[in-house]
Amino acid sequence: MGNTSALKIGELAKAAGVGVETIRYYERRSLLAPPPRRASGYRQYPPMTVRRVRFIRRAQTLGFTLKEIEELLALRVDDERSCADVRALARAKLEDIERRVAELQQMGRALERVARRCRGRGPTSECPILEVLDEVEDVNAEG
Repeated sequence: MGNTSALKIGELAKAAGVGVETIRYYERRSLLAPPPRRASGYRQYPPMTVRRVRFIRRAQTLGFTLKEIEELLALRVDDERSCADVRALARAKLEDIERRVAELQQMGRALERVARRCRGRGPTSECPILEVLDEVEDVNAEG
């Protein structure tokens, strides 16, 4: 009574473009339902699992955390929710990304100011970058 279209874990991983450990991790995080096992003990994943794994990976590349992806997956099957709910999650993620980008830009400007102080010569005991990092004041306050 074997299902010839079912995939073993390695086949699923290859088809989805991820490693076997990623599949196991998604199972542990309940992003993938535990599959039935063949008599031989091998997991047998339905072919549609490839699509789900790819969905998870694409969502990760857009910055969604696994917890947020779990929420997206739940929205997908909830008849009480609408596309507006998905849009709200996407907008919240976009705002989060924009905030993080602004923080990274601020950090980059501060690091640039610190790096300008160093000529790249002399012993590390006199390195202005290390001296600034060792100061108690906030590096972002440096002019």
